[in-house]
Amino acid sequence: MMGRQTGGQDQLFYAFNLEDHIPSNHLLRGINRFLDLSDLRRHLSEFYSHTGRPSIDPELMVRMLVIGYCFGIRSERRLCEEVHLNLAYRWFCQLGLEDKVPDHSTFSKNRHGRFRQSKTFRHVFETVLRRCMSEGLVGGEGFAVDASIIKADANRARSITPGEVRDWSHGDGPSRAVREYLAALEEQKPAEDDTPQAGPPNAASRTISLTDPQSQYTAAPGGPAFFAYSTNYLIDTQHGVILDVQATPAHRTAEVESTKVMVERVEQRFDLTPARLIGDMAYGAAPMLAWMVEDKGIEPHVPVWDKTQRKDDSFSISDFQWNEQADEYRCPQGHALRNERRAFKKARSHVTKADTIIYRASQSDCAACPMKSRCCPSTPMRKIARSIHEAARDVAREIAKTDAYKQSRKDRKKVEMLFAHLKRILKLDRLRLRGLSGAQDEFLLAATAQNLRRMAKRLVPGNATAGLMPA
Repeated sequence: MMGRQTGGQDQLFYAFNLEDHIPSNHLLRGINRFLDLSDLRRHLSEFYSHTGRPSIDPELMVRMLVIGYCFGIRSERRLCEEVHLNLAYRWFCQLGLEDKVPDHSTFSKNRHGRFRQSKTFRHVFETVLRRCMSEGLVGGEGFAVDASIIKADANRARSITPGEVRDWSHGDGPSRAVREYLAALEEQKPAEDDTPQAGPPNAASRTISLTDPQSQYTAAPGGPAFFAYSTNYLIDTQHGVILDVQATPAHRTAEVESTKVMVERVEQRFDLTPARLIGDMAYGAAPMLAWMVEDKGIEPHVPVWDKTQRKDDSFSISDFQWNEQADEYRCPQGHALRNERRAFKKARSHVTKADTIIYRASQSDCAACPMKSRCCPSTPMRKIARSIHEAARDVAREIAKTDAYKQSRKDRKKVEMLFAHLKRILKLDRLRLRGLSGAQDEFLLAATAQNLRRMAKRLVPGNATAGLMPA
């Protein structure tokens, strides 16, 4: 017999418990187990008034943002709608069926105000990281570092080229992203002693976005150029937990320098210093290797950035023998290459602007050498530029011959997998927020979500496939 739905009239009373309607293996149950925001109110206490009408609970806003970044809900307007409709989201946010969801504008006001001033997102990220460490997911022996380019919220059609003059006060005045850029330029201005200050790289010689001036115009991924930022990850190789994240313009120099900031910050706040640091060739420049080997005592599991190998049939630097005691090279014919051939009254360092020392052979030796055509066919003598950090480069070359280095090349894929997850699953392939601080906020929240998901799937039984459940 065909059935018919009963209950045409609404009930007056309902017996309903949200807890009973959330599956035991739902991803949010695992995340809720490891997300502890009990210290958030104390962290923000100085940024709230002691009088006036009570505000929206900051823990509620952070929980909603965690949902958005865990499930790839990029719009805060849509996030509010999803929390209003989805029972699991309401349960995670500790909202009852009749509780009101905050308006989407609340997030913007708090983000640009007290959340950014108090570094709330950094606080939440480090709280989750400490939980990862207490759960035994951080080994602390090997770190890996890499960067990935994320498109900025900027149209390349709205830009100015080098040499153009722009009045930023036109219209209603500069936007928040422009004000942040102008403040960085003020810091970059030389002081009275003409000492250059830190600031955006090549600010006067690059194409600048009128919408987000701190973003970098780049064509690094291939194809047409666009404005972008880089998210830099420092991860522990044991379980792929993100130890730190830093937003930079999409520029290789800024990406490499951010590694020093992240390693030192992790060392300062968590007393963690790796025995080895893994990276690709971008991190294999001589100054970076010297920082790892000489300043921090870290093994550089990084390919050496080396352009001394010649592609023709002529001799490369590796064909010359270095003598540390004599401070000279010996060519295949046994002739010496020195940085000076006479004594000076005042000692000279011989260090060039490129941080190298030039070693030259004797012109008479080269002229009579039977192998000149394979050594310096177009110059009267052979010259070798030796980096002042060559000792650190030699350390990296020796490490590259070990089995541990081969394993490190495999471990480095873990950070690449995190970037793929960031863009494909969390849908963070284009930023919503503008300015370097906006990019930092988004990258911190995304890294927090990735660490929470990793704990939920690794440490909660039955949660290995929870991420496949519809959100």
